[in-house]
Amino acid sequence: MVEKFRDTSESISKRVEDLVSKLTLEEKISQMVNSSQAIPRIGILKYNWWNEALHGVAGAGIATVFPQSIGMAASFDDKLLYKVATAISDEARAKYNEFVKHNDREIFKGLTFWSPNVNIFRDPRWGRGQETYGEDPYLTSQMGVAFVKGLQGDDPKYLKAIATPKHFAVHSGPESLRHGFDAEVSKKDLRETYLVAFKACVKEGKAASIMGAYNRVNGEPCCASSTLLQKILRDEWNFDGYVVSDCSAIADIYLHHKITNSFEEAAAIAVKNGCDLNCGDTYKWLVNAVKKNLISEKEIDESVKRLFVARFRLGMFDPSEKVLYSLIPYEVNDSEEHRKLSLKMARESIVLLKNTRGLLPLRKDLKSIAVIGPNADNKEVLLGNYNGTPSKYTTVINGIRAKVSSKTKVYYSEGCDLFRIEEDDKFGAHRKKRFSEAIAIAEKADAVIMCLGLSPDLEGEEGAGPDHKGDRENLDLPGLQEELLEEIYDIGKPVILVLFNGSPITINWAQDHIPAIIEAWYPGEEGGNAIADVIFGNYNPAGRLPVTFVKSIDQLPPFENYSMQGRTYRYMNEEPLYPFGYGLSYAKFEYKNIKIEPEKVRIGKNVKISIEITNIGNRSGDEVVQLYLKDLEASTIIPRYELKGFKRIRLNSGQTRRVTFNLIPRQMALIDNEGRCILEPGKFKVMIGGSQPDERSLELTGQKILGGEFELVGRSVEIEY
Repeated sequence: MVEKFRDTSESISKRVEDLVSKLTLEEKISQMVNSSQAIPRIGILKYNWWNEALHGVAGAGIATVFPQSIGMAASFDDKLLYKVATAISDEARAKYNEFVKHNDREIFKGLTFWSPNVNIFRDPRWGRGQETYGEDPYLTSQMGVAFVKGLQGDDPKYLKAIATPKHFAVHSGPESLRHGFDAEVSKKDLRETYLVAFKACVKEGKAASIMGAYNRVNGEPCCASSTLLQKILRDEWNFDGYVVSDCSAIADIYLHHKITNSFEEAAAIAVKNGCDLNCGDTYKWLVNAVKKNLISEKEIDESVKRLFVARFRLGMFDPSEKVLYSLIPYEVNDSEEHRKLSLKMARESIVLLKNTRGLLPLRKDLKSIAVIGPNADNKEVLLGNYNGTPSKYTTVINGIRAKVSSKTKVYYSEGCDLFRIEEDDKFGAHRKKRFSEAIAIAEKADAVIMCLGLSPDLEGEEGAGPDHKGDRENLDLPGLQEELLEEIYDIGKPVILVLFNGSPITINWAQDHIPAIIEAWYPGEEGGNAIADVIFGNYNPAGRLPVTFVKSIDQLPPFENYSMQGRTYRYMNEEPLYPFGYGLSYAKFEYKNIKIEPEKVRIGKNVKISIEITNIGNRSGDEVVQLYLKDLEASTIIPRYELKGFKRIRLNSGQTRRVTFNLIPRQMALIDNEGRCILEPGKFKVMIGGSQPDERSLELTGQKILGGEFELVGRSVEIEY
């Protein structure tokens, strides 16, 4: 007779109930850590919950490497991100299927992925900002939902993989303080900014798990927060998946937050408040916690059941022939189709920041081109952090060589180190000793391409960077890069600056002097080809900045301050270097004939807004249509305006297309000081264009923003957040 938990005709809940009833307390607890042990007596196999798929399957051998998350956000293309996440989950399943055949159940070999990172990139100094979708709650929500859906698949019974939006919540540095930091945040900022994307991933994306953050929020450790994990996540949002801690975050409750007096107490309060899985080993103390009556076995059962529901939904206890995803062949991994998809996303992620007098695109038949800089032939700046390993990759220098005429001479020089400044030595070697080669080839060239910026060695998680803090103390080009750029510029040749980075850089001098600037992010395995395609006109760039580039850190509030006042385009009053939503094109687009229907709308009803866009340039290209909204009569402090819709569209030269947005009531509501979501009567201003409607955007793009108004009529009502 088949045991009930093996009977596929039974419901998952009944199968899990049966399985858990057969386990001892010690066996249950052994399943609540990332490296879950085998229980041979009833056929439970070892399983490691820890896996990463931020922009490709990471840590498990060869896989397609897509652009870093911040770059994919710059595409403003959630539909393409869904395709990328689908490709990632195909590769994940293909790998898993082979690992299982060979009984390899180690770390990074499972189907539970700790991605995406939907924290808000509120401060450009944060080293992990590169992992996010930027500073805007709406953009982050749309991209996060697309990623979750693509990763988890669309089968009505089985999950292809499990997505884990992280780090819940109010988490964005400083990295060096994360293990004991208390992020103090108002009820308004919490719900207006920090929770928006998590809610979307849970309610719309149906994420099957969530990862808690290291820090505290208003005094409560995130991985043991009754407010976050119980009241909001489970009670308000009806989340029925499992919660995993960030790694060693449960130990932090005792060691660094000092909320408890022992590991037993830390483990007990985490589980009691809804953290089911411990990345780490602190949950081994749960056996003692039960003996000390700090927690009951019944409370532990709830967490264990949620974890087994996840494994059953992944098909791990069913015959492989019943799980279609188990049939995905290994050949989809690192496939040519996925390589082309990585190239497409890399192209869409590139942001053209400046193009004076139409310097770009360059001719492919120039007599000679000089490619200079520490990032010109650097594999690491293609990959970002939390990356996989590509079977092949294309750096900028190789991408350029492949695109130019066979008669074009391509010179190359590193020019300087990425960040180290070598002192004059006793043999007379000068700190700029490598400049001379770069200057020599620049003098011989018809045009110069400078490849500068950062690398994952300079920004990332705690432990990254020369000081191991992960974050950046300033936003300038590191080392001798700006001095090199200035000396090359002084030669008088046309200069194109290509930036590699996962966070904003204060390139004020370059904006004033360099005629063409390209933001490439960490563009993935095909990054060199994508950049060369943009430089030589094979591809017309249309990426937009998902984060504000400030002019100086003096424009920023203190890093530790989690108030949104003065932060991001939504609350920043000073003029930035480059605004959120900004990006140029080789084409030119005209907006006209805006329609708002109705112009007077009853509270609780939708508003339809449409506009015509025409490509009046002589090149085909994409345009990112952005809709911003401002409540003109709000009863509390609100953002200057907020992104409420975006669509990336393709238009041939001379082509016109009408784009329609449908605003729902939640998008017209405000968050009051008590954290309530309120729809109130009054006038609203709508602004639509290819950028945000501030003076700096208009100055840089030369575009016009079309606007209009509508009015909400009726009585104020509180709606579901």
